[in-house]
Amino acid sequence: MKTYRETVVLQTRSRIELHDVTESVEKVVSKSGVSNGVVNVYSMHTTLGLYLNENEANLKKDVLEFLERLAPVGRGYHHDTIDPTANTFSHLRSILLSHVITLPIEEGRLVRGTWQSVIAAEFDGPRTRKLYIQVMGV
Repeated sequence: MKTYRETVVLQTRSRIELHDVTESVEKVVSKSGVSNGVVNVYSMHTTLGLYLNENEANLKKDVLEFLERLAPVGRGYHHDTIDPTANTFSHLRSILLSHVITLPIEEGRLVRGTWQSVIAAEFDGPRTRKLYIQVMGV
């Protein structure tokens, strides 16, 4: 079995934003030389979540509004008393998503549905973020 890894750097510009990183994942898979296997995309940050869904502008607004209802800013969280940036909501939102996405690879390409994209969700930017991408297979 072959393994390949690469760290992709993502520069965010706002406190809260969503980025389609599918193309970056596809490039790493292509460089890996793996024809059949899996790719793991891992967020190396506690306030940057990952999810797999459609990259459509109105849906992205809906996702952000949904997460705001579940983990609103300034709710008086305990962690905010020790963190001057008051970023507890960022941690909670990333917990609701995931820190890793795993996708199959067949014939050197990601296997995903027609509308599926890998989305990185920034909740505490702007920051320089790293995605650790590991490809395994033959």
